[in-house]
Amino acid sequence: MTTVSYKSAGVDIEAGNEAVRRIKQAVESTFSPHVLTHLGSFGAMYDLKPLMQDYHHPVLVQSIDGVGTKMMVAKMMQKFDTIGIDLVSATTNDIIVLGAKPLTLLDYIANDKLKPEIIEQIVTGMATACRENNISLVGGETAEMPGTYLPGEHDLVGIITGVVEKEEAILGKDITVDDVVVAFPSSGLHTNGYSLARKLFFDVGGYTVDSHLSELSNTVGEALLTPHINYTQPVLHMLAKKIPIKGMAHITGGGLLENVPRILPSDCAVDIRKSACPVLPVFDVLRTLGRLDDNEMYRTFNMGIGLVMIVPPQAVAAMQAALQDFPAFPLYEIGRVVSGKPAVRLI
Repeated sequence: MTTVSYKSAGVDIEAGNEAVRRIKQAVESTFSPHVLTHLGSFGAMYDLKPLMQDYHHPVLVQSIDGVGTKMMVAKMMQKFDTIGIDLVSATTNDIIVLGAKPLTLLDYIANDKLKPEIIEQIVTGMATACRENNISLVGGETAEMPGTYLPGEHDLVGIITGVVEKEEAILGKDITVDDVVVAFPSSGLHTNGYSLARKLFFDVGGYTVDSHLSELSNTVGEALLTPHINYTQPVLHMLAKKIPIKGMAHITGGGLLENVPRILPSDCAVDIRKSACPVLPVFDVLRTLGRLDDNEMYRTFNMGIGLVMIVPPQAVAAMQAALQDFPAFPLYEIGRVVSGKPAVRLI
């Protein structure tokens, strides 16, 4: 009689132990003194008392996100060392726009068959991005689920937790007509629009991840795997300088057309100048391949803009002065707040 085991059913416990051994040092290198548990604990414990002494009315801010079908490009290239960076940036940017300081990231990695070397690449990228932004990677679940995921598939999700003083939360409620819209540029697609991008590059264009295009400075695969920018440090720096940022929007799925209206009061709209921020070549290639109009492009992709901030006109000079310490983050003035129902008008 054939012996049936957990391993023969598709789950390799020893591979899981090997993955933990490989990532232990990288994960624990992100721990702050507030982390009270070790990698492998049943749950992560984070000591809030010392931290909360700096707040009068602390509010926890949380968000959950993944890297979507960008993971499919990583799989095609068998290159997973930046996809963890994408997860940290995608989640962190979602809470800094509310004025929150990020504290911890709890991650979840699932696949059909656990390969320790791939887990190591993913987690090493996450740990690098967490260290750079003073975030404790408190660990999560590594799940091997044959049958649930197709062969070679991976899923990567993270929950970010941060804190903000209640009275300093940035909710957009004070935005008024004639406020200025400024923005940080993106590095590329970031983590949104990949279902359409993959269809256009690989199905319509017939390219592979190794294809070199004259319009791009690298291969298609390299362009699509360009890491998501993390805006935590310059944003927290400006907030520490008390620059009056009234509203911020992380430009994710839905592009400028869907994300900016989320922060606008009921009587405010925004005019954005398309020419104000350079459009990266990857977007021009995608537009040509799909013969896409502006509405489809700006509703699907970030079009070169990663983070939008709305400030009083007199605050722009102070922002530029503060950002002299962050030369990698150029600031573009891209539009104005106007009267109307919450919407973005491209001009």
